[in-house]
Amino acid sequence: MQVRTPFRRIAQLTSRPLFVLLGAAIAITLLGAPTPTLGQANGCPPAGSATALTGAGATFPAPLYTRWFDTYAQSCGVQVNYQAIGSGGGIRQHTEKTVDFAASDAILTPEQFAGAPGTIMIPTVAGAVAMVANIPGLTPGQLHMSGDTVAKIYLGEISRWNDGRLIAENPGMTLPDQAITPVHRSDGSGTTNIFTTYLSKISPDWQSGVGASTSVQWPAGVGGEGNAGVAGQVQQIPGAVGYVELAYAKQNNLPWAALRNQSNNYIEPSLDSTTAAMEGVTLPDNMQVMIVDSSNPRAYPIAGFTWLLTYQNQTDAAKARTLVSLFRWALTDGQSMVASLDYAQLSPEAQQKALAIVNSLTVNGQPLP
Repeated sequence: MQVRTPFRRIAQLTSRPLFVLLGAAIAITLLGAPTPTLGQANGCPPAGSATALTGAGATFPAPLYTRWFDTYAQSCGVQVNYQAIGSGGGIRQHTEKTVDFAASDAILTPEQFAGAPGTIMIPTVAGAVAMVANIPGLTPGQLHMSGDTVAKIYLGEISRWNDGRLIAENPGMTLPDQAITPVHRSDGSGTTNIFTTYLSKISPDWQSGVGASTSVQWPAGVGGEGNAGVAGQVQQIPGAVGYVELAYAKQNNLPWAALRNQSNNYIEPSLDSTTAAMEGVTLPDNMQVMIVDSSNPRAYPIAGFTWLLTYQNQTDAAKARTLVSLFRWALTDGQSMVASLDYAQLSPEAQQKALAIVNSLTVNGQPLP
């Protein structure tokens, strides 16, 4: 997809260390950034707009949002304080109207929409949820698993790595006689929603016994807060397996499994396989759609969009102008930073639908000038 990159030099800044980027509550307050005159660069809000925004929510896109908001602060003088507290926390703060925008990897439930009437969801990128494991000598993609096998691990039915069902999927590989500890999110999580939505499609036992949500009753395993917390638990517990966004797997040097998709191909999580998961999916105008278990033969099966949440009708004109400018920039120029952090850019169709949602924002019922 062609995108304009007026901020190319800034976009090439190296990513910060993991302990700075990630955690249960990452406060990204960019004080001391240069403050250009608003409106002087393409993508910046016009003069008289707000110069600070607050947001909270998903940890899934936190590495990307850190880069985006840092770049936007240096380019436009707009300080964005984003706290990566999980999708559940972001939805809660959005509902309570304590933030200017929120972030979620889960589509709001009917009850959540009823509690926050007028909410719009703006997709920004797609990402892969990687299955990572702590097995000595394991390399990325070496371990093969079907969705049914993953479900049985999290149901507690497969409890050792040398279980015959795992051996059958990994001929020629010596799996250790070691206990499996499944690690899950302990907080309300859109990553969990993507993961459990996938398991519910693959496994009737999972669907009937556990289901799909941002928070479920886990039959087995231990919890970790945020993607970083799950990655940390997997690192610390021999034989552990967990689900994290691909960027967290890479930054923690955790090997991931190749998962069997609908075409019986074992596919690793990657930029290309996440992009393939978006292809062939019917995109509604509101962009509220899950893309797990894609029928594309090249698709990784546990992938999903991540969304920004705000209210379609705003009450503060200055903040509304800044929100619209930031969102438009993220959906156009900001897409040039996506691939370097292992997220997939929106397809042209998804981008246009997302921009149409942004352009629908009003202030006290009136269109933005």
